[in-house]
Amino acid sequence: MTGRSSPAADPRPVLVTGGAGFIGSNLADRLAGDGHRVIVYDAMSRPGVERNLSWLQQRHGDRIEPVRADIRDAARLSAAVQEAKVVFHMAAQVAVTTSMVEPVEDMTINLIGTMNLLEALRAKADGTPLIFASTNKVYGDLADLDFALAGEAYQPTDAQVRAHGIGEARPLDFHTPYGCSKGAADQYVLDYARSFGVPTCVLRMSCIYGQRQMGTEDQGWVAHFLIRALRGQPITLYGDGCQVRDILDVSNAVEAYLAAWDRIEQVSGRVFNLGGGPQNAVSLRQLLDFVGRIIDRPVEVAFSDWRAGDQPYFVADTRAAEQALGLSPKVDWQEGVTRLAQWLAAEGGINLPVGRPQLAQSA
Repeated sequence: MTGRSSPAADPRPVLVTGGAGFIGSNLADRLAGDGHRVIVYDAMSRPGVERNLSWLQQRHGDRIEPVRADIRDAARLSAAVQEAKVVFHMAAQVAVTTSMVEPVEDMTINLIGTMNLLEALRAKADGTPLIFASTNKVYGDLADLDFALAGEAYQPTDAQVRAHGIGEARPLDFHTPYGCSKGAADQYVLDYARSFGVPTCVLRMSCIYGQRQMGTEDQGWVAHFLIRALRGQPITLYGDGCQVRDILDVSNAVEAYLAAWDRIEQVSGRVFNLGGGPQNAVSLRQLLDFVGRIIDRPVEVAFSDWRAGDQPYFVADTRAAEQALGLSPKVDWQEGVTRLAQWLAAEGGINLPVGRPQLAQSA
Protein backbone atom coordinates (compact mmCIF):
# COMPACT_ATOMS: atom_id res chain seq x y z
CA MET A 1 0.00 0.00 0.00
CA THR A 2 1.21 3.49 -0.82
CA GLY A 3 0.32 7.07 0.01
CA ARG A 4 -0.80 9.81 -2.33
CA SER A 5 0.82 9.55 -5.77
CA SER A 6 1.18 12.28 -8.34
CA PRO A 7 -1.04 12.13 -11.43
CA ALA A 8 2.07 11.69 -13.56
CA ALA A 9 3.43 8.82 -11.48
CA ASP A 10 0.07 7.02 -11.34
CA PRO A 11 -2.50 8.18 -13.92
CA ARG A 12 -5.27 5.95 -12.60
CA PRO A 13 -8.32 7.86 -11.35
CA VAL A 14 -9.43 8.52 -7.79
CA LEU A 15 -12.88 7.13 -6.94
CA VAL A 16 -15.12 9.36 -4.81
CA THR A 17 -18.44 7.73 -3.97
CA GLY A 18 -21.03 10.41 -3.29
CA GLY A 19 -18.72 12.66 -5.28
CA ALA A 20 -21.47 15.09 -6.30
CA GLY A 21 -22.51 15.70 -2.70
CA PHE A 22 -21.34 18.49 -0.44
CA ILE A 23 -18.07 17.10 0.92
CA GLY A 24 -17.56 14.81 -2.06
CA SER A 25 -17.70 17.64 -4.60
CA ASN A 26 -15.27 19.75 -2.57
CA LEU A 27 -12.90 16.79 -2.37
CA ALA A 28 -13.29 16.03 -6.09
CA ASP A 29 -12.60 19.67 -6.91
CA ARG A 30 -9.36 19.63 -4.92
CA LEU A 31 -8.23 16.32 -6.45
CA ALA A 32 -8.99 17.41 -10.01
CA GLY A 33 -7.31 20.74 -9.36
CA ASP A 34 -4.20 18.80 -8.35
CA GLY A 35 -4.28 17.03 -11.70
CA HIS A 36 -5.97 13.74 -10.78
CA ARG A 37 -8.73 12.16 -12.80
CA VAL A 38 -11.75 11.67 -10.55
CA ILE A 39 -14.56 9.15 -10.89
CA VAL A 40 -17.57 10.89 -9.38
CA TYR A 41 -19.76 7.92 -8.45
CA ASP A 42 -23.16 9.18 -7.31
CA ALA A 43 -26.80 8.12 -7.47
CA MET A 44 -27.67 11.81 -8.00
CA SER A 45 -30.67 11.50 -5.70
CA ARG A 46 -30.19 14.56 -3.46
CA PRO A 47 -31.21 18.13 -4.32
CA GLY A 48 -28.29 20.23 -5.51
CA VAL A 49 -26.03 17.41 -6.68
CA GLU A 50 -26.74 18.02 -10.37
CA ARG A 51 -25.45 21.59 -9.91
CA ASN A 52 -22.38 20.33 -8.10
CA LEU A 53 -21.56 17.87 -10.88
CA SER A 54 -22.03 20.54 -13.55
CA TRP A 55 -19.75 22.86 -11.57
CA LEU A 56 -17.07 20.18 -11.39
CA GLN A 57 -17.29 19.45 -15.11
CA GLN A 58 -17.14 23.13 -16.02
CA ARG A 59 -14.05 23.63 -13.87
CA HIS A 60 -12.17 20.46 -14.75
CA GLY A 61 -13.53 19.07 -18.01
CA ASP A 62 -12.65 15.46 -18.75
CA ARG A 63 -10.75 15.04 -15.48
CA ILE A 64 -14.23 14.49 -14.00
CA GLU A 65 -15.65 11.09 -14.98
CA PRO A 66 -19.26 10.86 -13.75
CA VAL A 67 -20.83 7.49 -13.01
CA ARG A 68 -24.53 7.76 -12.18
CA ALA A 69 -25.10 4.65 -10.10
CA ASP A 70 -26.12 3.45 -6.65
CA ILE A 71 -23.54 1.95 -4.29
CA ARG A 72 -25.95 -0.96 -3.82
CA ASP A 73 -25.25 -1.87 -7.46
CA ALA A 74 -22.34 -4.19 -6.71
CA ALA A 75 -21.39 -4.75 -10.37
CA ARG A 76 -21.22 -1.04 -11.26
CA LEU A 77 -19.35 -0.28 -8.06
CA SER A 78 -16.84 -3.09 -8.60
CA ALA A 79 -16.14 -1.85 -12.12
CA ALA A 80 -15.33 1.62 -10.77
CA VAL A 81 -13.13 0.16 -8.02
CA GLN A 82 -11.10 -1.80 -10.58
CA GLU A 83 -9.96 1.46 -12.18
CA ALA A 84 -9.17 3.36 -8.98
CA LYS A 85 -5.90 3.99 -7.13
CA VAL A 86 -7.71 5.13 -3.97
CA VAL A 87 -11.35 5.26 -2.81
CA PHE A 88 -12.94 8.01 -0.73
CA HIS A 89 -16.29 6.67 0.47
CA MET A 90 -18.74 9.55 1.01
CA ALA A 91 -21.93 8.01 -0.41
CA ALA A 92 -24.54 7.51 2.30
CA GLN A 93 -28.03 8.06 3.56
CA VAL A 94 -27.14 10.99 5.80
CA ALA A 95 -30.22 11.99 7.82
CA VAL A 96 -31.22 10.57 11.21
CA THR A 97 -34.82 11.60 10.51
CA THR A 98 -34.95 9.63 7.26
CA SER A 99 -33.52 6.57 8.99
CA MET A 100 -36.38 6.69 11.50
CA VAL A 101 -38.91 6.57 8.65
CA GLU A 102 -37.09 4.19 6.29
CA PRO A 103 -34.69 2.10 8.40
CA VAL A 104 -34.30 -0.69 5.83
CA GLU A 105 -33.40 1.79 3.08
CA ASP A 106 -30.94 3.43 5.47
CA MET A 107 -29.33 0.08 6.29
CA THR A 108 -29.01 -1.10 2.70
CA ILE A 109 -27.36 2.14 1.56
CA ASN A 110 -25.03 2.69 4.50
CA LEU A 111 -24.12 -0.88 5.42
CA ILE A 112 -24.73 -3.05 2.36
CA GLY A 113 -23.33 -0.36 0.06
CA THR A 114 -20.18 -0.18 2.17
CA MET A 115 -19.88 -3.97 2.20
CA ASN A 116 -20.11 -3.97 -1.59
CA LEU A 117 -17.21 -1.57 -1.67
CA LEU A 118 -15.12 -3.52 0.84
CA GLU A 119 -15.68 -6.77 -1.01
CA ALA A 120 -14.68 -5.17 -4.31
CA LEU A 121 -11.44 -3.97 -2.71
CA ARG A 122 -10.80 -7.36 -1.10
CA ALA A 123 -11.25 -9.09 -4.45
CA LYS A 124 -9.01 -6.55 -6.18
CA ALA A 125 -6.28 -7.37 -3.64
CA ASP A 126 -3.75 -4.76 -4.77
CA GLY A 127 -3.63 -2.50 -1.71
CA THR A 128 -6.01 0.18 -2.99
CA PRO A 129 -6.75 2.31 0.08
CA LEU A 130 -10.22 3.22 1.37
CA ILE A 131 -10.87 6.36 3.41
CA PHE A 132 -14.34 6.21 4.98
CA ALA A 133 -16.59 9.07 6.08
CA SER A 134 -18.11 8.00 9.41
CA THR A 135 -19.98 10.05 12.00
CA ASN A 136 -19.88 11.14 15.62
CA LYS A 137 -23.32 9.51 15.98
CA VAL A 138 -21.53 6.21 16.67
CA TYR A 139 -20.99 7.49 20.24
CA GLY A 140 -24.71 7.73 20.98
CA ASP A 141 -26.30 10.36 23.20
CA LEU A 142 -23.44 10.52 25.79
CA ALA A 143 -26.03 9.83 28.48
CA ASP A 144 -23.40 8.96 31.09
CA LEU A 145 -21.90 12.48 30.93
CA ASP A 146 -23.30 15.34 32.96
CA PHE A 147 -23.84 18.73 31.36
CA ALA A 148 -24.52 22.14 32.83
CA LEU A 149 -26.10 25.06 31.04
CA ALA A 150 -23.66 27.97 30.69
CA GLY A 151 -25.58 30.85 29.17
CA GLU A 152 -26.98 29.49 25.90
CA ALA A 153 -24.73 26.44 25.65
CA TYR A 154 -24.42 23.05 27.33
CA GLN A 155 -20.99 22.30 28.76
CA PRO A 156 -19.72 19.02 30.22
CA THR A 157 -19.00 19.07 33.94
CA ASP A 158 -15.99 16.79 33.37
CA ALA A 159 -12.98 19.12 33.09
CA GLN A 160 -11.07 16.88 30.65
CA VAL A 161 -14.01 16.56 28.27
CA ARG A 162 -14.64 20.29 28.53
CA ALA A 163 -11.01 21.05 27.68
CA HIS A 164 -10.50 18.58 24.84
CA GLY A 165 -13.81 17.05 23.72
CA ILE A 166 -14.77 13.43 23.02
CA GLY A 167 -11.89 11.13 22.09
CA GLU A 168 -11.69 7.97 20.01
CA ALA A 169 -11.48 5.82 23.17
CA ARG A 170 -15.09 6.70 23.91
CA PRO A 171 -17.21 3.47 23.91
CA LEU A 172 -19.44 3.04 20.88
CA ASP A 173 -23.17 3.29 21.57
CA PHE A 174 -25.26 3.22 18.42
CA HIS A 175 -28.56 5.13 18.65
CA THR A 176 -31.17 5.41 15.85
CA PRO A 177 -31.09 3.32 12.66
CA TYR A 178 -28.67 5.86 11.16
CA GLY A 179 -26.25 5.42 14.05
CA CYS A 180 -26.53 1.64 13.67
CA SER A 181 -25.98 1.58 9.91
CA LYS A 182 -23.06 4.02 9.91
CA GLY A 183 -21.59 2.48 13.04
CA ALA A 184 -21.72 -1.05 11.65
CA ALA A 185 -20.13 0.14 8.40
CA ASP A 186 -17.46 1.98 10.41
CA GLN A 187 -16.57 -1.26 12.23
CA TYR A 188 -16.49 -3.34 9.05
CA VAL A 189 -14.14 -0.82 7.41
CA LEU A 190 -11.75 -1.08 10.36
CA ASP A 191 -11.99 -4.86 10.47
CA TYR A 192 -11.21 -5.28 6.76
CA ALA A 193 -7.82 -3.72 7.56
CA ARG A 194 -7.34 -6.22 10.41
CA SER A 195 -8.79 -9.32 8.80
CA PHE A 196 -7.95 -8.89 5.14
CA GLY A 197 -5.19 -6.30 4.95
CA VAL A 198 -7.24 -3.76 3.02
CA PRO A 199 -5.63 -0.38 3.88
CA THR A 200 -8.44 1.65 5.43
CA CYS A 201 -8.88 4.71 7.60
CA VAL A 202 -12.07 5.99 9.26
CA LEU A 203 -12.85 9.65 9.95
CA ARG A 204 -15.74 10.15 12.40
CA MET A 205 -17.02 13.58 11.47
CA SER A 206 -18.74 16.22 13.53
CA CYS A 207 -20.62 19.01 11.74
CA ILE A 208 -18.92 19.95 8.47
CA TYR A 209 -20.08 23.13 6.74
CA GLY A 210 -19.00 25.28 3.81
CA GLN A 211 -19.51 26.16 0.18
CA ARG A 212 -21.63 23.85 -1.95
CA GLN A 213 -23.66 22.82 1.11
CA MET A 214 -27.36 23.21 0.37
CA GLY A 215 -28.51 22.17 3.84
CA THR A 216 -31.98 21.03 4.82
CA GLU A 217 -33.78 20.75 8.14
CA ASP A 218 -32.71 17.10 8.28
CA GLN A 219 -29.03 17.47 7.45
CA GLY A 220 -26.52 20.29 6.97
CA TRP A 221 -27.92 22.55 9.69
CA VAL A 222 -25.39 25.39 9.40
CA ALA A 223 -26.25 26.00 5.75
CA HIS A 224 -29.94 25.38 6.47
CA PHE A 225 -29.95 28.11 9.11
CA LEU A 226 -28.25 30.54 6.73
CA ILE A 227 -30.53 29.73 3.78
CA ARG A 228 -33.67 30.27 5.85
CA ALA A 229 -32.33 33.45 7.43
CA LEU A 230 -31.25 34.93 4.10
CA ARG A 231 -34.74 34.32 2.75
CA GLY A 232 -36.38 35.84 5.83
CA GLN A 233 -37.96 32.52 6.78
CA PRO A 234 -38.41 31.17 10.33
CA ILE A 235 -36.12 28.46 11.70
CA THR A 236 -37.29 25.61 13.93
CA LEU A 237 -35.01 24.50 16.75
CA TYR A 238 -35.60 20.98 18.05
CA GLY A 239 -35.00 20.95 21.79
CA ASP A 240 -33.94 24.14 23.53
CA GLY A 241 -31.31 25.22 21.00
CA CYS A 242 -28.51 25.09 23.55
CA GLN A 243 -27.06 21.95 21.94
CA VAL A 244 -23.36 22.44 21.24
CA ARG A 245 -21.49 21.20 18.16
CA ASP A 246 -17.94 21.73 16.96
CA ILE A 247 -18.28 22.89 13.39
CA LEU A 248 -15.51 22.43 10.82
CA ASP A 249 -15.02 24.22 7.52
CA VAL A 250 -15.06 21.82 4.57
CA SER A 251 -11.59 22.96 3.47
CA ASN A 252 -10.19 21.51 6.70
CA ALA A 253 -12.15 18.28 6.18
CA VAL A 254 -10.79 17.89 2.63
CA GLU A 255 -7.26 18.37 3.96
CA ALA A 256 -7.83 15.60 6.51
CA TYR A 257 -9.04 13.13 3.87
CA LEU A 258 -6.06 13.84 1.63
CA ALA A 259 -3.69 13.55 4.60
CA ALA A 260 -5.15 10.13 5.43
CA TRP A 261 -4.33 9.04 1.87
CA ASP A 262 -0.84 10.57 2.13
CA ARG A 263 -0.14 8.66 5.34
CA ILE A 264 -2.14 5.50 4.75
CA GLU A 265 0.85 3.28 5.56
CA GLN A 266 1.00 4.82 9.04
CA VAL A 267 -2.75 5.15 9.74
CA SER A 268 -4.26 2.04 8.14
CA GLY A 269 -6.77 0.45 10.48
CA ARG A 270 -7.08 3.59 12.60
CA VAL A 271 -10.02 5.85 13.36
CA PHE A 272 -9.94 9.59 14.01
CA ASN A 273 -12.50 12.06 15.27
CA LEU A 274 -12.73 14.97 12.85
CA GLY A 275 -14.38 18.23 13.86
CA GLY A 276 -13.80 21.82 14.77
CA GLY A 277 -12.65 20.97 18.29
CA PRO A 278 -13.26 23.09 21.40
CA GLN A 279 -12.15 26.31 19.71
CA ASN A 280 -14.95 25.95 17.13
CA ALA A 281 -17.69 24.77 19.48
CA VAL A 282 -20.92 26.74 19.24
CA SER A 283 -24.52 26.22 20.30
CA LEU A 284 -27.42 26.48 17.88
CA ARG A 285 -28.63 29.64 19.61
CA GLN A 286 -25.16 31.20 19.47
CA LEU A 287 -24.88 30.46 15.76
CA LEU A 288 -28.28 32.03 15.10
CA ASP A 289 -27.25 35.14 17.03
CA PHE A 290 -24.20 35.42 14.78
CA VAL A 291 -26.30 34.84 11.65
CA GLY A 292 -28.53 37.71 12.78
CA ARG A 293 -25.49 39.97 12.89
CA ILE A 294 -24.46 38.90 9.39
CA ILE A 295 -27.87 39.69 7.88
CA ASP A 296 -28.38 42.73 10.16
CA ARG A 297 -31.74 41.59 11.54
CA PRO A 298 -32.96 39.07 14.12
CA VAL A 299 -33.65 35.54 12.95
CA GLU A 300 -37.21 34.31 13.56
CA VAL A 301 -37.09 31.13 15.65
CA ALA A 302 -39.69 28.51 16.65
CA PHE A 303 -39.20 25.51 18.93
CA SER A 304 -40.25 21.87 18.77
CA ASP A 305 -39.57 18.64 20.68
CA TRP A 306 -36.11 17.10 20.92
CA ARG A 307 -35.25 14.67 18.15
CA ALA A 308 -34.37 11.01 18.74
CA GLY A 309 -30.68 10.49 19.44
CA ASP A 310 -29.87 14.21 19.57
CA GLN A 311 -26.80 14.88 21.67
CA PRO A 312 -26.94 17.95 23.95
CA TYR A 313 -23.22 18.32 23.34
CA PHE A 314 -20.67 16.88 20.97
CA VAL A 315 -17.21 18.32 20.54
CA ALA A 316 -14.52 16.15 18.99
CA ASP A 317 -11.13 15.70 20.60
CA THR A 318 -9.08 16.25 17.43
CA ARG A 319 -5.60 15.87 18.94
CA ALA A 320 -5.04 12.37 17.56
CA ALA A 321 -6.00 13.43 14.02
CA GLU A 322 -3.87 16.56 14.20
CA GLN A 323 -0.83 14.62 15.35
CA ALA A 324 -1.17 11.60 13.05
CA LEU A 325 -2.26 13.52 9.95
CA GLY A 326 -0.27 16.73 10.40
CA LEU A 327 -3.29 18.99 9.94
CA SER A 328 -3.24 22.77 9.47
CA PRO A 329 -4.94 25.16 11.91
CA LYS A 330 -8.71 25.14 11.55
CA VAL A 331 -10.69 27.97 9.97
CA ASP A 332 -12.31 30.03 12.74
CA TRP A 333 -16.03 29.28 12.77
CA GLN A 334 -17.10 32.93 12.49
CA GLU A 335 -14.91 33.43 9.43
CA GLY A 336 -16.09 30.20 7.82
CA VAL A 337 -19.80 30.83 8.48
CA THR A 338 -19.44 34.34 7.02
CA ARG A 339 -17.86 32.90 3.88
CA LEU A 340 -20.70 30.41 3.55
CA ALA A 341 -23.26 33.21 3.99
CA GLN A 342 -21.58 35.19 1.23
CA TRP A 343 -21.55 32.16 -1.09
CA LEU A 344 -25.20 31.28 -0.40
CA ALA A 345 -26.25 34.90 -0.89
CA ALA A 346 -24.44 35.04 -4.23
CA GLU A 347 -25.98 31.74 -5.32
CA GLY A 348 -29.45 33.00 -4.38
CA GLY A 349 -29.04 36.53 -5.76
CA ILE A 350 -29.42 38.04 -2.27
CA ASN A 351 -27.61 41.21 -1.24
CA LEU A 352 -25.97 41.14 2.18
CA PRO A 353 -25.43 44.33 4.21
CA VAL A 354 -22.21 46.06 3.17
CA GLY A 355 -19.41 46.80 5.59
CA ARG A 356 -20.48 44.50 8.40
CA PRO A 357 -17.49 43.59 10.65
CA GLN A 358 -18.12 39.89 10.09
CA LEU A 359 -17.95 40.31 6.33
CA ALA A 360 -14.70 42.22 6.56
CA GLN A 361 -13.07 39.32 8.41
CA SER A 362 -13.34 36.98 5.44
CA ALA A 363 -12.29 39.42 2.76
